[in-house]
Amino acid sequence: MEDINSAVETLIHGSNTLFILLGAVMVLAMHAGFAFLEVGTVRQKNQVNALSKILSDFAVSALAYFFIGYWVAYGVTFLEPASVLTEENGYALVKFFFLLTFAAAIPAIISGGIAERAKFGPQLCATLLIVAFVYPFFEGMIWNGNYGLQAWLEAQYGASFHDFAGSVVVHAVGGWLAFGAVILLGRRDGRYRDGRLVAFAPSNIPFLALGSWILIIGWFGFNVMSAQTLGSVSGLVAVNTLMAMVGGTVAALLVGRNDPGFLHNGPLAGLVAVCAGSDLMHPVGALITGAVAGALFVWAFTATQVKWKVDDVLGVWPLHGLCGVWGGIACGIFGQQALGGLGGVSLSSQLIGTALGVAVALVGGFLVYGLLKVLLGIRLSQEEEYYGADLSVHKIGALSQD
Repeated sequence: MEDINSAVETLIHGSNTLFILLGAVMVLAMHAGFAFLEVGTVRQKNQVNALSKILSDFAVSALAYFFIGYWVAYGVTFLEPASVLTEENGYALVKFFFLLTFAAAIPAIISGGIAERAKFGPQLCATLLIVAFVYPFFEGMIWNGNYGLQAWLEAQYGASFHDFAGSVVVHAVGGWLAFGAVILLGRRDGRYRDGRLVAFAPSNIPFLALGSWILIIGWFGFNVMSAQTLGSVSGLVAVNTLMAMVGGTVAALLVGRNDPGFLHNGPLAGLVAVCAGSDLMHPVGALITGAVAGALFVWAFTATQVKWKVDDVLGVWPLHGLCGVWGGIACGIFGQQALGGLGGVSLSSQLIGTALGVAVALVGGFLVYGLLKVLLGIRLSQEEEYYGADLSVHKIGALSQD
Protein backbone atom coordinates (compact mmCIF):
# COMPACT_ATOMS: atom_id res chain seq x y z
CA MET A 1 0.00 0.00 0.00
CA GLU A 2 2.86 2.34 0.83
CA ASP A 3 4.41 1.62 -2.58
CA ILE A 4 1.14 2.52 -4.31
CA ASN A 5 0.84 5.77 -2.35
CA SER A 6 4.45 6.62 -3.10
CA ALA A 7 3.95 5.93 -6.81
CA VAL A 8 0.81 8.08 -6.91
CA GLU A 9 2.60 10.89 -5.07
CA THR A 10 5.52 10.72 -7.49
CA LEU A 11 3.14 10.79 -10.44
CA ILE A 12 1.34 13.86 -9.05
CA HIS A 13 4.57 15.75 -8.39
CA GLY A 14 5.95 14.80 -11.81
CA SER A 15 2.75 15.84 -13.57
CA ASN A 16 2.63 19.17 -11.77
CA THR A 17 6.29 19.83 -12.57
CA LEU A 18 5.75 19.08 -16.26
CA PHE A 19 2.56 21.16 -16.33
CA ILE A 20 4.14 24.31 -14.94
CA LEU A 21 7.29 23.75 -17.01
CA LEU A 22 5.19 23.81 -20.19
CA GLY A 23 3.65 27.06 -18.96
CA ALA A 24 7.07 28.54 -18.29
CA VAL A 25 8.25 27.65 -21.80
CA MET A 26 5.11 29.15 -23.36
CA VAL A 27 5.55 32.42 -21.47
CA LEU A 28 9.27 32.41 -22.28
CA ALA A 29 8.26 32.22 -25.95
CA MET A 30 6.11 35.33 -25.43
CA HIS A 31 9.32 37.32 -25.10
CA ALA A 32 9.92 36.67 -28.80
CA GLY A 33 6.49 38.24 -29.27
CA PHE A 34 7.52 41.31 -27.31
CA ALA A 35 10.68 41.51 -29.42
CA PHE A 36 9.00 41.28 -32.83
CA LEU A 37 6.14 43.57 -31.85
CA GLU A 38 8.75 46.22 -31.05
CA VAL A 39 10.92 45.41 -34.09
CA GLY A 40 7.95 45.87 -36.40
CA THR A 41 6.80 49.10 -34.76
CA VAL A 42 10.07 51.04 -34.45
CA ARG A 43 11.91 52.56 -37.40
CA GLN A 44 14.41 50.34 -39.19
CA LYS A 45 17.42 52.07 -37.64
CA ASN A 46 16.33 50.78 -34.20
CA GLN A 47 15.41 47.16 -34.94
CA VAL A 48 18.66 45.56 -33.73
CA ASN A 49 18.39 47.51 -30.49
CA ALA A 50 14.84 46.24 -29.93
CA LEU A 51 15.93 42.62 -30.31
CA SER A 52 19.02 43.11 -28.15
CA LYS A 53 17.09 44.81 -25.34
CA ILE A 54 14.52 42.05 -24.93
CA LEU A 55 17.08 39.24 -24.72
CA SER A 56 19.51 41.17 -22.50
CA ASP A 57 16.70 42.31 -20.21
CA PHE A 58 15.58 38.71 -19.79
CA ALA A 59 19.07 37.58 -18.80
CA VAL A 60 19.43 40.39 -16.25
CA SER A 61 15.91 39.70 -14.97
CA ALA A 62 16.75 36.02 -14.42
CA LEU A 63 19.79 36.89 -12.32
CA ALA A 64 17.97 39.61 -10.35
CA TYR A 65 14.95 37.41 -9.65
CA PHE A 66 16.94 34.26 -8.82
CA PHE A 67 19.22 35.90 -6.27
CA ILE A 68 17.00 38.68 -4.88
CA GLY A 69 13.49 39.16 -6.32
CA TYR A 70 12.06 35.70 -5.65
CA TRP A 71 13.28 35.91 -2.06
CA VAL A 72 11.69 39.37 -1.65
CA ALA A 73 8.35 38.09 -2.97
CA TYR A 74 8.18 34.59 -1.47
CA GLY A 75 10.97 34.29 1.09
CA VAL A 76 12.52 31.44 -0.90
CA THR A 77 16.20 31.09 -1.69
CA PHE A 78 17.85 28.48 -3.89
CA LEU A 79 21.26 28.63 -2.21
CA GLU A 80 20.81 25.08 -0.94
CA PRO A 81 22.22 21.67 -1.95
CA ALA A 82 20.87 20.22 -5.19
CA SER A 83 19.52 17.27 -3.18
CA VAL A 84 17.10 19.68 -1.51
CA LEU A 85 16.19 21.48 -4.71
CA THR A 86 15.18 18.26 -6.46
CA GLU A 87 12.50 17.36 -3.92
CA GLU A 88 9.04 16.78 -5.45
CA ASN A 89 10.66 16.39 -8.88
CA GLY A 90 12.13 19.88 -8.63
CA TYR A 91 8.69 21.52 -8.66
CA ALA A 92 9.91 24.51 -6.61
CA LEU A 93 12.59 25.24 -9.21
CA VAL A 94 10.18 25.12 -12.12
CA LYS A 95 7.69 27.28 -10.25
CA PHE A 96 10.48 29.86 -9.98
CA PHE A 97 11.09 29.55 -13.74
CA PHE A 98 7.40 30.14 -14.44
CA LEU A 99 7.18 33.19 -12.19
CA LEU A 100 10.47 34.51 -13.58
CA THR A 101 8.91 34.72 -17.03
CA PHE A 102 6.22 36.96 -15.51
CA ALA A 103 8.81 39.14 -13.76
CA ALA A 104 10.86 39.47 -16.96
CA ALA A 105 7.76 40.68 -18.79
CA ILE A 106 8.03 43.96 -16.84
CA PRO A 107 11.19 45.25 -18.60
CA ALA A 108 9.91 43.79 -21.89
CA ILE A 109 6.80 45.97 -21.50
CA ILE A 110 8.87 49.05 -20.58
CA SER A 111 11.15 48.48 -23.57
CA GLY A 112 8.39 49.28 -26.05
CA GLY A 113 7.61 52.62 -24.44
CA ILE A 114 11.18 53.90 -24.26
CA ALA A 115 12.25 52.66 -27.70
CA GLU A 116 14.45 54.64 -30.11
CA ARG A 117 16.04 57.04 -27.59
CA ALA A 118 16.94 55.16 -24.39
CA LYS A 119 20.51 54.27 -23.49
CA PHE A 120 21.23 50.54 -23.44
CA GLY A 121 23.34 50.19 -20.27
CA PRO A 122 21.19 52.30 -17.95
CA GLN A 123 18.10 50.36 -19.08
CA LEU A 124 19.76 47.12 -17.96
CA CYS A 125 20.45 48.79 -14.60
CA ALA A 126 16.77 49.78 -14.39
CA THR A 127 15.79 46.19 -15.16
CA LEU A 128 17.99 44.94 -12.33
CA LEU A 129 16.46 47.33 -9.78
CA ILE A 130 12.86 46.79 -10.90
CA VAL A 131 12.95 42.97 -11.05
CA ALA A 132 14.97 42.67 -7.84
CA PHE A 133 12.95 45.08 -5.69
CA VAL A 134 10.00 47.04 -7.14
CA TYR A 135 8.05 44.26 -8.86
CA PRO A 136 8.62 41.56 -6.19
CA PHE A 137 7.47 43.97 -3.46
CA PHE A 138 4.00 44.22 -4.99
CA GLU A 139 3.98 40.63 -6.28
CA GLY A 140 4.63 39.27 -2.79
CA MET A 141 1.99 41.54 -1.31
CA ILE A 142 -0.69 40.19 -3.66
CA TRP A 143 0.32 36.63 -4.48
CA ASN A 144 2.02 35.65 -1.23
CA GLY A 145 0.01 37.67 1.29
CA ASN A 146 2.99 39.74 2.47
CA TYR A 147 2.48 42.76 4.75
CA GLY A 148 -1.09 41.73 5.64
CA LEU A 149 -2.87 43.63 2.85
CA GLN A 150 -4.84 40.64 1.55
CA ALA A 151 -5.92 39.59 5.05
CA TRP A 152 -7.08 43.14 5.77
CA LEU A 153 -9.08 43.36 2.53
CA GLU A 154 -10.75 40.04 3.25
CA ALA A 155 -11.65 41.15 6.76
CA GLN A 156 -13.00 44.50 5.58
CA TYR A 157 -14.74 43.59 2.32
CA GLY A 158 -15.27 39.83 2.45
CA ALA A 159 -12.71 38.99 -0.25
CA SER A 160 -9.05 39.67 -0.92
CA PHE A 161 -7.76 41.34 -4.08
CA HIS A 162 -8.10 38.80 -6.89
CA ASP A 163 -5.59 38.83 -9.74
CA PHE A 164 -5.38 35.30 -11.10
CA ALA A 165 -2.78 35.86 -13.83
CA GLY A 166 -1.56 39.42 -13.40
CA SER A 167 -3.71 42.09 -15.05
CA VAL A 168 -2.48 44.39 -12.30
CA VAL A 169 0.51 42.58 -10.75
CA VAL A 170 2.26 42.23 -14.12
CA HIS A 171 0.61 44.38 -16.78
CA ALA A 172 -0.63 47.45 -14.93
CA VAL A 173 2.59 47.59 -12.91
CA GLY A 174 4.66 47.26 -16.10
CA GLY A 175 2.62 49.89 -17.91
CA TRP A 176 2.78 52.46 -15.10
CA LEU A 177 6.50 51.85 -14.58
CA ALA A 178 6.89 52.55 -18.29
CA PHE A 179 4.88 55.76 -17.93
CA GLY A 180 7.46 57.15 -15.52
CA ALA A 181 10.31 56.17 -17.82
CA VAL A 182 8.64 57.71 -20.88
CA ILE A 183 7.97 61.00 -19.10
CA LEU A 184 11.55 61.27 -17.79
CA LEU A 185 13.03 60.37 -21.19
CA GLY A 186 11.01 62.90 -23.14
CA ARG A 187 9.85 62.74 -26.75
CA ARG A 188 11.82 61.48 -29.71
CA ASP A 189 13.46 64.19 -31.79
CA GLY A 190 11.16 65.33 -34.58
CA ARG A 191 8.08 63.60 -33.21
CA TYR A 192 6.25 66.92 -32.81
CA ARG A 193 6.70 70.00 -34.97
CA ASP A 194 4.90 73.23 -34.25
CA GLY A 195 2.82 71.35 -31.69
CA ARG A 196 1.59 68.79 -34.20
CA LEU A 197 2.27 65.06 -34.35
CA VAL A 198 4.65 63.84 -37.07
CA ALA A 199 3.90 60.27 -38.15
CA PHE A 200 6.72 57.76 -37.63
CA ALA A 201 5.39 54.80 -39.60
CA PRO A 202 6.06 51.24 -38.38
CA SER A 203 9.05 49.73 -40.17
CA ASN A 204 7.60 46.26 -40.71
CA ILE A 205 3.92 45.36 -40.36
CA PRO A 206 4.55 41.60 -40.90
CA PHE A 207 7.01 41.57 -37.97
CA LEU A 208 4.51 43.55 -35.87
CA ALA A 209 1.80 41.00 -36.70
CA LEU A 210 4.15 38.09 -35.98
CA GLY A 211 4.91 39.53 -32.56
CA SER A 212 1.21 39.87 -31.84
CA TRP A 213 0.49 36.27 -32.84
CA ILE A 214 3.35 34.88 -30.74
CA LEU A 215 2.02 36.78 -27.74
CA ILE A 216 -1.54 35.60 -28.36
CA ILE A 217 -0.49 31.95 -28.44
CA GLY A 218 1.80 32.23 -25.43
CA TRP A 219 -0.94 33.95 -23.44
CA PHE A 220 -2.79 30.67 -23.05
CA GLY A 221 0.22 29.44 -21.08
CA PHE A 222 0.30 32.74 -19.20
CA ASN A 223 -3.32 32.37 -18.07
CA VAL A 224 -4.14 28.66 -18.01
CA MET A 225 -0.88 27.56 -16.37
CA SER A 226 -1.32 30.19 -13.65
CA ALA A 227 -3.26 27.40 -11.93
CA GLN A 228 0.28 26.07 -11.21
CA THR A 229 -0.92 22.48 -10.65
CA LEU A 230 -2.57 20.01 -13.00
CA GLY A 231 -5.39 19.38 -10.54
CA SER A 232 -6.35 23.08 -10.52
CA VAL A 233 -6.42 23.58 -14.29
CA SER A 234 -9.69 24.97 -15.68
CA GLY A 235 -11.07 25.04 -19.19
CA LEU A 236 -12.99 28.17 -18.18
CA VAL A 237 -9.69 30.07 -18.09
CA ALA A 238 -8.83 28.93 -21.62
CA VAL A 239 -12.20 29.90 -23.12
CA ASN A 240 -12.29 33.21 -21.27
CA THR A 241 -8.82 33.97 -22.61
CA LEU A 242 -10.05 33.16 -26.11
CA MET A 243 -13.20 35.27 -25.83
CA ALA A 244 -11.37 38.30 -24.43
CA MET A 245 -8.85 38.08 -27.25
CA VAL A 246 -11.64 37.98 -29.82
CA GLY A 247 -13.49 40.85 -28.14
CA GLY A 248 -10.37 43.01 -28.16
CA THR A 249 -9.69 42.20 -31.80
CA VAL A 250 -13.18 43.06 -33.05
CA ALA A 251 -13.37 46.27 -31.00
CA ALA A 252 -9.96 47.47 -32.20
CA LEU A 253 -10.88 46.61 -35.79
CA LEU A 254 -14.05 48.69 -35.63
CA VAL A 255 -12.86 51.62 -33.51
CA GLY A 256 -9.44 51.67 -35.16
CA ARG A 257 -10.94 51.73 -38.66
CA ASN A 258 -8.95 48.80 -40.07
CA ASP A 259 -5.56 50.19 -38.96
CA PRO A 260 -3.24 47.14 -38.75
CA GLY A 261 -1.36 48.52 -35.76
CA PHE A 262 -4.56 48.87 -33.77
CA LEU A 263 -5.88 45.57 -35.08
CA HIS A 264 -2.88 43.58 -33.88
CA ASN A 265 -2.71 45.31 -30.51
CA GLY A 266 -6.46 44.93 -29.90
CA PRO A 267 -6.28 41.23 -28.98
CA LEU A 268 -3.37 41.99 -26.64
CA ALA A 269 -5.47 44.65 -24.89
CA GLY A 270 -8.24 42.11 -24.37
CA LEU A 271 -5.79 39.54 -23.06
CA VAL A 272 -4.22 42.00 -20.62
CA ALA A 273 -7.66 42.83 -19.22
CA VAL A 274 -8.88 39.25 -18.77
CA CYS A 275 -5.87 37.98 -16.81
CA ALA A 276 -7.23 39.01 -13.41
CA GLY A 277 -10.65 37.39 -13.66
CA SER A 278 -10.14 34.67 -16.25
CA ASP A 279 -10.81 31.99 -13.63
CA LEU A 280 -14.05 33.63 -12.40
CA MET A 281 -15.87 35.26 -15.31
CA HIS A 282 -18.51 33.84 -17.60
CA PRO A 283 -17.22 33.74 -21.22
CA VAL A 284 -19.69 36.50 -22.18
CA GLY A 285 -18.25 38.64 -19.38
CA ALA A 286 -14.76 37.93 -20.72
CA LEU A 287 -15.90 38.93 -24.23
CA ILE A 288 -17.21 42.26 -22.94
CA THR A 289 -14.07 42.81 -20.87
CA GLY A 290 -11.89 42.24 -23.94
CA ALA A 291 -14.04 44.44 -26.18
CA VAL A 292 -13.90 47.36 -23.74
CA ALA A 293 -10.12 46.95 -23.49
CA GLY A 294 -9.70 46.91 -27.29
CA ALA A 295 -11.67 50.14 -27.67
CA LEU A 296 -9.93 51.69 -24.66
CA PHE A 297 -6.53 51.01 -26.19
CA VAL A 298 -7.37 52.68 -29.50
CA TRP A 299 -8.81 55.74 -27.78
CA ALA A 300 -6.03 56.04 -25.20
CA PHE A 301 -3.20 55.49 -27.68
CA THR A 302 -4.57 58.21 -29.94
CA ALA A 303 -5.13 60.61 -27.05
CA THR A 304 -1.68 59.92 -25.62
CA GLN A 305 0.09 60.65 -28.88
CA VAL A 306 -2.07 63.44 -30.32
CA LYS A 307 -3.69 65.31 -27.42
CA TRP A 308 -1.36 64.75 -24.49
CA LYS A 309 1.82 64.54 -26.61
CA VAL A 310 3.33 61.70 -24.59
CA ASP A 311 5.69 59.79 -26.87
CA ASP A 312 5.03 56.19 -25.81
CA VAL A 313 6.30 54.38 -28.91
CA LEU A 314 4.33 51.12 -28.69
CA GLY A 315 1.58 52.51 -26.51
CA VAL A 316 2.54 50.32 -23.56
CA TRP A 317 0.94 52.65 -21.01
CA PRO A 318 -2.49 52.46 -22.72
CA LEU A 319 -2.12 48.75 -23.52
CA HIS A 320 -0.72 47.42 -20.25
CA GLY A 321 -1.19 50.29 -17.81
CA LEU A 322 -4.77 51.32 -18.55
CA CYS A 323 -6.10 47.98 -19.82
CA GLY A 324 -4.47 46.30 -16.82
CA VAL A 325 -6.34 48.69 -14.52
CA TRP A 326 -9.57 47.92 -16.38
CA GLY A 327 -8.86 44.21 -15.95
CA GLY A 328 -8.53 44.55 -12.18
CA ILE A 329 -11.83 46.41 -12.00
CA ALA A 330 -13.60 44.15 -14.53
CA CYS A 331 -12.75 41.14 -12.36
CA GLY A 332 -14.73 42.74 -9.55
CA ILE A 333 -17.69 43.34 -11.89
CA PHE A 334 -17.96 40.26 -14.11
CA GLY A 335 -16.67 37.89 -11.43
CA GLN A 336 -19.89 38.44 -9.47
CA GLN A 337 -22.45 35.62 -9.48
CA ALA A 338 -25.16 38.10 -10.51
CA LEU A 339 -23.34 38.54 -13.83
CA GLY A 340 -22.66 34.85 -14.38
CA GLY A 341 -19.31 34.67 -12.59
CA LEU A 342 -18.23 32.29 -9.86
CA GLY A 343 -18.31 34.95 -7.12
CA GLY A 344 -15.99 35.27 -4.17
CA VAL A 345 -14.71 38.66 -5.31
CA SER A 346 -15.23 42.18 -3.98
CA LEU A 347 -15.33 45.27 -6.20
CA SER A 348 -14.03 47.38 -3.32
CA SER A 349 -11.02 45.10 -2.87
CA GLN A 350 -10.40 45.19 -6.62
CA LEU A 351 -10.44 48.98 -6.67
CA ILE A 352 -8.07 49.24 -3.70
CA GLY A 353 -5.66 46.58 -4.96
CA THR A 354 -5.59 48.08 -8.45
CA ALA A 355 -4.99 51.61 -7.15
CA LEU A 356 -2.18 50.34 -4.93
CA GLY A 357 -0.52 48.62 -7.89
CA VAL A 358 -0.61 51.86 -9.88
CA ALA A 359 0.82 53.80 -6.93
CA VAL A 360 3.70 51.35 -6.37
CA ALA A 361 4.56 51.38 -10.08
CA LEU A 362 4.40 55.17 -10.42
CA VAL A 363 6.62 55.75 -7.40
CA GLY A 364 8.97 52.94 -8.45
CA GLY A 365 9.20 54.12 -12.05
CA PHE A 366 9.98 57.74 -11.26
CA LEU A 367 12.37 56.73 -8.48
CA VAL A 368 14.37 54.19 -10.52
CA TYR A 369 14.55 56.15 -13.76
CA GLY A 370 14.94 59.47 -11.96
CA LEU A 371 17.93 58.12 -10.03
CA LEU A 372 19.51 56.67 -13.17
CA LYS A 373 18.88 59.91 -15.06
CA VAL A 374 20.88 61.82 -12.46
CA LEU A 375 23.67 59.26 -12.05
CA LEU A 376 24.15 57.83 -15.56
CA GLY A 377 21.86 59.60 -18.00
CA ILE A 378 19.13 57.56 -19.64
CA ARG A 379 18.86 59.12 -23.10
CA LEU A 380 20.99 58.83 -26.23
CA SER A 381 22.59 62.00 -27.53
CA GLN A 382 20.85 63.85 -30.34
CA GLU A 383 23.43 62.56 -32.82
CA GLU A 384 23.11 58.95 -31.60
CA GLU A 385 19.34 59.16 -31.86
CA TYR A 386 19.59 60.60 -35.37
CA TYR A 387 21.73 57.71 -36.62
CA GLY A 388 19.66 55.20 -34.67
CA ALA A 389 20.39 52.96 -31.72
CA ASP A 390 21.47 50.11 -34.01
CA LEU A 391 24.58 51.88 -35.27
CA SER A 392 25.12 54.03 -32.18
CA VAL A 393 24.93 51.20 -29.64
CA HIS A 394 25.45 47.91 -31.49
CA LYS A 395 27.55 49.10 -34.45
CA ILE A 396 25.50 47.18 -37.00
CA GLY A 397 22.25 47.67 -38.88
CA ALA A 398 19.33 45.25 -39.19
CA LEU A 399 19.84 44.66 -42.90
CA SER A 400 22.83 44.33 -45.19
CA GLN A 401 22.62 45.30 -48.84
CA ASP A 402 25.61 43.10 -49.83
